[in-house]
Amino acid sequence: MWLYRGQRRPPFAEEPLAHQESVWDYPRPPLVRGCSRLVVVSSVGSVLARSKQTYRVLETASPPGFYIPEKDVDWEQLATAPGSSLCEWKGVAQYWSLSSDPRRVPVGWSYDNPNPGFKMLRDYISFYPGRVDCYAEGEKVRPQNGYFYGGWITDDVVGPFKGSPGTEHW
Repeated sequence: MWLYRGQRRPPFAEEPLAHQESVWDYPRPPLVRGCSRLVVVSSVGSVLARSKQTYRVLETASPPGFYIPEKDVDWEQLATAPGSSLCEWKGVAQYWSLSSDPRRVPVGWSYDNPNPGFKMLRDYISFYPGRVDCYAEGEKVRPQNGYFYGGWITDDVVGPFKGSPGTEHW
């Protein structure tokens, strides 16, 4: 099904500089890596999460998703949101909204019972940078295109990134 699996960069891939990673070098299935960058997530100036003990999920064609341990999240500001989805790799995702949002628009997701190979993501949550403010080492994260995707675009990753119309086969 997938045209690219991280074994070779396609001809349209951007060439990374020495301090950058190409999302085209990330594998499929994804790889989970520990990360010690300071990650902060906020909404309207209120901090939802802050951690230096995160995981990055690296998957071909997508900017990394950052997962924050539950112990570093202010759960009083979050509420369960309706719906769920299935990731072929990680399992069934549960969604979270801001507790102040009566519409319950998802701002994050987690995996209560991740599939084997992704068990380390249990008790972690990731956030959509297009719906709340996300920062990695002080840099404001840019959102990945597409309503479904939650990748964190920073200056240290190059694409192009999956999510725009016509990229579904990537």
